[in-house]
Amino acid sequence: MFSFPERQLIVTADGSHTFALKGIEEHYHSVFGALQESRHVYIENGLKKILEYQDSAKVLEIGFGTGLNALLTFMEGQALNASIIYHTLEPYPLNSQEYSTLNYPQLLGGKDTDQVFLKLHESPWNKETAISKGFLFRKLPVPLLDAKLSSGYYDLVYYDAFGPEVQPEMWEMAMFKKMHAALRTGGVLTTYCSKGGVRRGLKQTGFYVSKMPGPAGKRDITYAQKLS
Repeated sequence: MFSFPERQLIVTADGSHTFALKGIEEHYHSVFGALQESRHVYIENGLKKILEYQDSAKVLEIGFGTGLNALLTFMEGQALNASIIYHTLEPYPLNSQEYSTLNYPQLLGGKDTDQVFLKLHESPWNKETAISKGFLFRKLPVPLLDAKLSSGYYDLVYYDAFGPEVQPEMWEMAMFKKMHAALRTGGVLTTYCSKGGVRRGLKQTGFYVSKMPGPAGKRDITYAQKLS
């Protein structure tokens, strides 16, 4: 089981913050740019593809972390006038001193972005909360292994766990099967990780898997769709 180390705030190449895990080579986001990575992997290659064909999305995020993916999803949903249901798992939440130092609201701008970001972090656990009209949000303080997920419910999974070198248990077939079961037919899983073993595991689970061009500093990412 993963023993969680101390976090250290750092500035990535696009000026946005992330956390480094002390003592191991792992970060919450890419050091080449936290903001640009999240936009590319989860918004451009996830949410926007779903919203091309429908005006709502049910999203499951594996690893709430800094809250950046949730904040970007909120902003994109508002811009497109889409209805979002957003569920996220996080067994190692940031404390208030940590999340209050993150600079995403300042970089992203927009009306009330800072209040929305705080609401995402401060909303109660295990309870669906209306962050605003059209955005229902629920955080679950449990690891994926213990989460009870509705079958065929989600349109989209953001698979944003720590990498296979740090959390190998998160990249095993059992987890991919759980994601496959939770997605509706046609639903999508997107992740920054493009290792061959991960892609093979997703294929063996039943996903149709594609490599997509990666963000700055990364050759490619993984896009997986449940076809049946």
